[in-house]
Amino acid sequence: MTKHRVMHLGLITAVVATGFVAAPSAHADSRLVVRPGESIQEAVDAAEPGDTVYIAPGTYRESVQISTPGLTLRGAGDRTVIKPAATPSSKTSKSSKTSKTSKSAKSGKSKSTKAAKAAKRSENACAKAGNGICVTGTEGNRLEGVTLRSLTVSGFKKNGIWASDTDGLEVRWVTARKSGVWGIAQQKSVRGEFRYNTISDSGDSGLFIANTVDREGGSLDTEGAVVRGNFLTGNRIGVTIRRTRNLAIRSNILTGNCGGVFVVGDESKPRAGDLTIRDNNISRNNKYCPGNSRLPYIQGSGIVLTGAEDTLIRGNLIRDNVGESPLSGGVVLFRSFVGAVNNRNVVKYNVALNNEPADLVDGDKGEGNKFVRNLCGVSKPAGSC
Repeated sequence: MTKHRVMHLGLITAVVATGFVAAPSAHADSRLVVRPGESIQEAVDAAEPGDTVYIAPGTYRESVQISTPGLTLRGAGDRTVIKPAATPSSKTSKSSKTSKTSKSAKSGKSKSTKAAKAAKRSENACAKAGNGICVTGTEGNRLEGVTLRSLTVSGFKKNGIWASDTDGLEVRWVTARKSGVWGIAQQKSVRGEFRYNTISDSGDSGLFIANTVDREGGSLDTEGAVVRGNFLTGNRIGVTIRRTRNLAIRSNILTGNCGGVFVVGDESKPRAGDLTIRDNNISRNNKYCPGNSRLPYIQGSGIVLTGAEDTLIRGNLIRDNVGESPLSGGVVLFRSFVGAVNNRNVVKYNVALNNEPADLVDGDKGEGNKFVRNLCGVSKPAGSC
C-alpha cells in the first residue's frame, strides 16, 4: 500500500473531513477511519506499523486481534463501544451492508463470499477465547508500541482487553465493564502503561498483571510498568499483581470492590515484589465475593500482600474497608497458602482509618516488615499505630 492510500473496505484514510493529517515518517503514518456497520478488524489487518485506526462513535459487535507493532486503536471515549459479536444472521446482514457501501471492494466477489469472510474474521482467536481486544506478540518476540485509547469494551465472556508478550503497551482512557474474568489483563509483558481507565463489574480482577496465567514460575521483571489514575469499582479485586516485580501502582481510586489491591507471590524465585503502591484512595471495598480453591471469601480488603517482598506502601488513603474474612482490613500481610511469607516490606505515612478488623494487620511471620508513622486507629498485633 502506498503512503497516500485512501481505502474504502469500510474505512477511509487521511481525509481532510476527519481532521486527521498524516504525519511524516518512513512510510507516512496513516489514519484509518472505521464507521458503524464497518469492520474494525479489517482496518487493523490493513494497517501498517505506526498507523492509527480511529473508530467513530457507534456500537461495534466484534472482537479485535492486534499483532501489528506501533498500531494505535483509538475511539471517541464512551461513544465508541465494542461488544461481543451478534448472532450469525446479524453478522451476515452487517456484512451485506458493508459490501454495498465499500466502493473499492474487489469486483467479482459475491455477497455470500463477503459474508463468509466477515464471519471468519469475527471468529478470530480473540473472539474464540471470549475476549474483546487482544494484543499479542509471540514467545521471544514481544509486540512493541501498541496503544489503545478512548474506547469502551463491554460484556465479554472472558476479558475486555487481553495482552500477552508485549513491550510498551499503553491503555489510556479506556472503559472496560462487565467482563467475565478480567477487565484489562496482561501477561509475559514489559513496560506496560495503564492510565486513566475506568474498570467495573469484572468477574475477577479489574486490572490483572501477571508473569503467566497458565503455569507456576518465578516473578517477571516488568521493567517499570505503571498503573496510574484508574478508577476501579464493582470488581472482585480492583488490581491484582501476581508474580511480577518492578511496577508502580499510583494515584488510583478503588472503591466498591470486594478487595482493593492484591499482590500475590509464592515460594518461586525470583519472588514477587519490588513494587510501589503509593497515593491511592482505597476505600469502602465491602462487596462480598465467595472464596475459591486459592483464597477464602473476600470482603473489606484494602491492600493485601501475600508472599511478597521489598514492596513500599506509602501515602495511601485507606478507609472504611470492613469485613470478617482472614483477608479483611486496611493493609494486610497474609501468609500464602503455600507457606510463602512477606519479607522486607515497608508500610509508611498512610492514613488508614475505620478499617475492620484492623487498619494494619501483620498476619504472618516474615522478616524485616516495617510499619512507620501511619495514621491509624487499630493494629493487629497492637503497637503499629
